[in-house]
Amino acid sequence: MDALDLARWQFGITTVYHFLFVPLTIGLGVFVAGLQTAWHRTGQERYLTLTKFFGKLFLINFAMGVVTGIVQEFQFGMNWSEYSVFVGDVFGAPLALEALLAFFLESTFLGLWIFGWDRLPKRVHLATLWAAVIGSNLSAYFILAANAWMKHPVGYEVVGGRARMTDLWAVLTNPTALAQVPHVVGAAFIVAGGFVLAVCGYRILRERRLDPDRTVPVRRGQESMWRTPMRAALVMTAVAGVVVAFTGDTSAKLLNEQQPMKLAAAEGLRHSTAGAPFSPVPGVELPNVLSFLATGDVDAVIRGTDDLQAAYAQQFGPADYIPNLPVVYWSFRVMIVFGMATVALSVLGLWLTRRRRRDPRPRPLPAWFARACLLALPLPTLAMTAGWLLGEIGRQPWVVQGELLTAASVSPGVSLTEVAISLAVFTALYGALALAEAVLLVRHIKAGPEPATPGPLTPPSRDGDEDRTALLQPTLMY
Repeated sequence: MDALDLARWQFGITTVYHFLFVPLTIGLGVFVAGLQTAWHRTGQERYLTLTKFFGKLFLINFAMGVVTGIVQEFQFGMNWSEYSVFVGDVFGAPLALEALLAFFLESTFLGLWIFGWDRLPKRVHLATLWAAVIGSNLSAYFILAANAWMKHPVGYEVVGGRARMTDLWAVLTNPTALAQVPHVVGAAFIVAGGFVLAVCGYRILRERRLDPDRTVPVRRGQESMWRTPMRAALVMTAVAGVVVAFTGDTSAKLLNEQQPMKLAAAEGLRHSTAGAPFSPVPGVELPNVLSFLATGDVDAVIRGTDDLQAAYAQQFGPADYIPNLPVVYWSFRVMIVFGMATVALSVLGLWLTRRRRRDPRPRPLPAWFARACLLALPLPTLAMTAGWLLGEIGRQPWVVQGELLTAASVSPGVSLTEVAISLAVFTALYGALALAEAVLLVRHIKAGPEPATPGPLTPPSRDGDEDRTALLQPTLMY
C-alpha cells in the first residue's frame, strides 16, 4: 500500500460521511419550508408545532454538514495537489459561485430564519427560509456541475498541462450535469422522506405505547398530527422516486456515450454483446434490457470491459482501465434495490392512509407499517451512498475522464506516514461527530415537539432541565 491508496481511502471515507448530511439537508429544508408555508396559509397550530420540531432536526444536520464539508476542501491541497493544479482553472468559477452565491445565500437567510421568529413579519420570516432552501439547491447544482465535468469534461482546453475553461456556460449546462442534478436532488428528497417517515413512525408507536387504550384525547390528537407529516413525506418520496427513475434512464444513455466502461462494469459485462441482458441479481438475466436502457434499442451492441480495456490501452497507453468490478457491480444493485424498496414503501403508505368515500375519517395507521417506516430508515441513505460509489469508483482509473489519471493526481510530497496519520485523525474525529449527531437527533426526537409558540427556536427540556447547549450550538455557528 502506498500514499495514493491511503489518500483515496481518506477522501472516500470523509466524502461518504459528509454525503450522509447533504441529501438530508436538501430534502428536509424543503419539507420544513412546506410545513411553515402551510402554517402561514392556514394558521393551524399543528403546522407551527411540526415546523419547529423538524426545523431543529434540520439545523442539527445542517451544522454537521458544514463542519464535515470544510475538510473536503483541505484535502485538495494536502493529498491531491496535482489534481488541483490541473482542474483549478475550470473549478474556480463553479466553486466560487457555490461559495459566494449559494452558500452565503443559504447561511445568511438561515440565520435570519433562526433568530427572526419574533422579530420579522410572518411573511418575511417565511421568505427567509425559502431563500435558504433555494441556496442549498443552488449549492448542490454548482457542486454537481463541477463533478459532472470530471466525468464528461467540456468547455475547456489543455494549456501547459492545465485545463483552462473556455466556456463557463458549457460547463454549467453539461448534459451530464443536467441529468445528474435532478437525479441526485430527487434521491435527496427520497432520503429526507425516509427520515421523516421513520420519525413519524417512531412518534406514533411511542404515543400508542404510552396510551395503548387510546383513553387520553390529546394522544389521539397527537397521532393525527403525525399523520400529516407522514402523508406529506409519502407523497414527496413517491414523486421523487418517479423523478429518479426517469433521470436514471437518461443517465444510463449518457453513460453508454461518455463512460462505457462504467456501464459495462455495472453489469459485469466482459465482452461486447448485442442485445445485452440486465441481471438484477446474479444468475437472473432479463434479455435485451441493458441494451434498451442504454440506447433505446433492444438489439444494440454494448461494449464489454475487456474490449474497452484493449481499446483504451491502444488510445491512452498501457494501464489497467477496468475499475473495481465487484464494488461497481454491487453498488449498482444496492442503489436500485434499496431505492425502489423505499419508494414502494411510500406507495404502500399512500394506499394505507387514503380516505374512503363512505367514511372520510382517517384510517387507523397499522402498527406494522409504522415499524416498517422505522426499520427502513437506513435504506435510502445506503442507496444514495451506493450510487455515489458507483459514480466515483466506476470512473477509475480516471479522475478526469480521458484527461487525468488518479495515479497522477496525488501530491508528490506527501508520504505514506503523513497520509496515514491524517486518515486516523479524520476517522476518529468523524466517529466522534457521528456519535454527537446521533445523540442530538435521538434526544430531540424522543423529547417530541414543544407547545407551539411563534417565538424563536428553543431546545427541548429533559427531566425538567433545559439542555440549551445541545441544540443552540448548531445555530450559533451562524
